[in-house]
Formats: sequence, structure tokens, C-alpha cells
Amino acid sequence: MSVPPGGSTAADNPPEAVRGFWPAGTPDTTGTIPVLSRSAHDRDHLGRSLEDPTRGRPVRVLTVDERRAVPVHEGEAGPALVWDEQPTLPLGAVYLGEADGVPYAAVRGERALTVNGRPVDLWTGLREVGSELGDLDAGLLAEAVGILEWHERARFSPLSGAATTIERAGWVQRDPVTGAELFPRTDPAVIMLVHDGGDRCVLGRQAVWPPGRFSILAGFVEPGESAEGAVAREVAEEVGLQVTDVRYVSSQPWPFPQSLMLGFTARLDGDDTLRLDPTEIEEARWWTRDELRSGRGPEALPPPVSIARHIIDRWVAGELS
Repeated sequence: MSVPPGGSTAADNPPEAVRGFWPAGTPDTTGTIPVLSRSAHDRDHLGRSLEDPTRGRPVRVLTVDERRAVPVHEGEAGPALVWDEQPTLPLGAVYLGEADGVPYAAVRGERALTVNGRPVDLWTGLREVGSELGDLDAGLLAEAVGILEWHERARFSPLSGAATTIERAGWVQRDPVTGAELFPRTDPAVIMLVHDGGDRCVLGRQAVWPPGRFSILAGFVEPGESAEGAVAREVAEEVGLQVTDVRYVSSQPWPFPQSLMLGFTARLDGDDTLRLDPTEIEEARWWTRDELRSGRGPEALPPPVSIARHIIDRWVAGELS
């Protein structure tokens, strides 16, 4: 198996410090796309190549601490990120793009009670606040966390071992020995709701998850494998089912640290007996739409910030088959 210890992917396997990320009774998702797929800014790809991507304009900078937490203000309309207004792009900041003529950037930093005189109500992360942010803040935060994680994990060239130099406003690292350009990487992972063609779907749980928490199945795409092939392989490996009619639903960035979740449905083909791989799945069973709809399902489903919940909710509503 090409999975890390403790689970199929990091997407539905939060570390101990954020296990409360799966509270019971979370609200259903709304909208046609997963919440972390929302975006309202222009990434301004061409601007990254300019000496000054801000083009002389003041820039709003988001501080992301070593735990991926960011400053948030709780307003009447809900939480919003607290941006630091700077006259120029700070040293070490990564340019994120622009919206309504305003440039945005992100930088690693320390927590503070205020940001440029503006009060900070709390420091929290994308998992916890992502579903409550507006489209602009949500898209910028997912981008900021993902690109800064890449910088943290790719300080040295895999080609020569030399420390890299940063170019293009943080979007390229160059190997000073070979001259090779190194770009941010994204690891594709599949996440799939397996159904029987009728009113039942499979939900499972890993031993490291909080008790009573169930989700759909997931796993990483292996080298030389299609996403659809990964769906069929992972389902067979995790719960012993054969599937067909693999259908793409939607995708969502999951920068913990660098995954892109590709969401699918897949229909059972043959025997519905579940045969679990105990190294990955502690428990799994078939659940009906009515059980999930009426609250007689698992104690807790994934939170709205997860694409898993988006897919479950759409299937329960009869939008997916």
C-alpha cells in the first residue's frame, strides 16, 4: 500500500491536536462546490515574474504561524482574516494574487494580539474556520497555507542537495548547482463514495479517528495510475469490494501539506460483503440514505470543510448516483 501509517490520506485524519475538528452535529454543506474550492481572486500568474508583482500598490499580507494558524476577527457577518496593510511586498513573503485591484501576499510569522493596530480575536486554522470564511478569504487562505508548506518542506534541491534560491515572488525555487527550476508540488488523492446503485453507501472509520466518526473511503494516486484506477484499487484494498461506473464529482485543495482531493462516486459490482484491511479500516458498514438523512447514521460525519461531507450530503440529497 502507498498510504501513510494511520490512514488512507491526511484529508480525514487530523492529528491529535485537532481531533475535535470532527464534532458531532455539524451542519450540512451547501452550494454546488466544496467549500475550500471557492475563490474570488486572480492568482495573477504573469505578475509573479515582475520585479514588483504588486506594481507599486500597497499589499495586504497574511501571517501564517508554524502551526498553520492565522489571525481572525469575529465580526457580525462571521469570521474574517486579519490582513496586515504594507506599503511594499515584505521580504520573504509569497505573492498570492489580487482582487479588486488589491494585491495579497502571505508570510510565515509569529502570533500577536494585534496586526498593524487591528485586534485579533483568535488564531486558528483552515480546518476550523475555512467553511465560515467568505469566498475571497477562503481561497486566499488555502493558497497561502499550501504554498508556505511547500517552502517549509523544500528548502533544499532534491537534485543536488543545495539550498535553493527563491524566484518569481515565491513560486519557483532554483537549484544553484544545476540551474533547475523547482515548482510547487501537489499530491493527487482520490476520495470516493461507494454505493450499491440504490439507497446504500459504504462509510468506514480508521482506528485513529475519534469514536463514532465515519467517512467515505480515500487514498493516494500511485505513479503510473489514473484517478479512476486508484478509486477501484483503493476500494478493493480497503473494504474488499469491486466497483464500476466510477464518476467524477468535484475536487478540493487540501494543503495538509499538499494534497488535491479528487472526489468520485463508484457503484458496487457484485458481492456486497465487506472484507476489511485491518491496517487501514477498523470498521465499515453499509448505511442507507434514510439513516443518514434522519440522524440514525454515525455519531458524526466529516465537517463541512471536508469534500467528504460535500459528497455525502449531495448523495443523501439524491443529486449523485
